[in-house]
Amino acid sequence: MSKSPFLESVRAEIRTRHYSYQTEKTYLYWIKCFIRFNDYKHPEVMGNFEIERFLTHLAINKQVSAATQNQALCAIIFVYKNILKKNTDNLNFRFTKCQISMPVVISQQEAVSIINLMSGKYQLICSLLFGAGLRINEALRLRIKDLDFNNQSIFIFRGKGNKDRYTLLPASLVSKLKNQIDCATRLHHKDISDGYGLTSFPISLIKKYGNAAKDLSWQYLFASSTRCVHPQDGYICRHHIHESAFRKQLRKAVLESGIRKRVTAHTFRHSFAEILRNGNCPGVTRP
Repeated sequence: MSKSPFLESVRAEIRTRHYSYQTEKTYLYWIKCFIRFNDYKHPEVMGNFEIERFLTHLAINKQVSAATQNQALCAIIFVYKNILKKNTDNLNFRFTKCQISMPVVISQQEAVSIINLMSGKYQLICSLLFGAGLRINEALRLRIKDLDFNNQSIFIFRGKGNKDRYTLLPASLVSKLKNQIDCATRLHHKDISDGYGLTSFPISLIKKYGNAAKDLSWQYLFASSTRCVHPQDGYICRHHIHESAFRKQLRKAVLESGIRKRVTAHTFRHSFAEILRNGNCPGVTRP
């Protein structure tokens, strides 16, 4: 199936601006939905009327959330502003205010009870969310080189806002983290013996780093069990485990714990911040 020149131009513009791969997928998804909804007309021949009709359809017929509606609007405005160079200032549709809700916070005892019901790498990931205040994507993207046991710190590469930062490495997790490094090392050595060994990098960085992508230090701490084809650069590599795998394990542990709160991966980060605010440090408790 041939690729759409228009969608490829959108993809190229997104990559030129160094947007994340997730943003690329999301924008392309909504642009395709917009085109399909309007009987496959080219966006060049459409304008504010078609945009307003599509967004109204999402709100009324699909009943999407305010955040999802704003996401679709961002994708469409991106196309008209940066690809088609057309003005949408008179668009009779504005960004919807998202409902502000208080974050769910669990106690240290509740957090530990959930973590104890998990096992293996999933327990370790959850321990990092709670003990180091990581976001789930930050934990999954950790590479072996990001752990500094001497200084008891964890390096977070391009966290929220595309900013790098350091956070504490809980002393109680040192042994488990070293065991996880051993697991990642064995998996990497198998990849090397099979003729592979490249880790996945953000777009085009493979050209810059080359065979350095085979270095153990660059491998993901929580590597996927299978190799894959890089979605942008096309080489065979090993990515980190998918967030959905962790969510499945967390959901099971929460149900078994009997805790009647909506607990997500981000709940542990909120709880970490709340416990620190109260003068305690969740990282010193061994789950």
